[in-house]
Amino acid sequence: QVQLVESGGGLVQSGGSLRLSCAASVNIFSFYIMGWYRQAPGKQRDLVAKITSTGSTNYADSVKGRFTVSRDNAKNTVSLQMNSLKPEDTAVYYCYAKKTSWLKGDDYWGQGTQVTVSS
Repeated sequence: QVQLVESGGGLVQSGGSLRLSCAASVNIFSFYIMGWYRQAPGKQRDLVAKITSTGSTNYADSVKGRFTVSRDNAKNTVSLQMNSLKPEDTAVYYCYAKKTSWLKGDDYWGQGTQVTVSS
């Protein structure tokens, strides 16, 4: 039904920037929430940033002021601009989408893209 495809990951030096993109196979206007999670080896998958259908955004404390999440409804794309990258940002980043804020089981995930920040 729904496919989310991430792109833009790679290797970057500390202090550098990357822009991740998530392309959805459906109109993203149908999703109440879209955003990004990340998971480092041996750790749980944690929320990085999210954006609602009304444009409201939230960020993990560790990325506030450095990362920006945005949405382009015309292109069915959600992006994550990552600036001032740190080695602790190294993780697999996953795009996600959720149709409602109250139901269970209406989540969709991308395959993940690796971000590696060298010191």
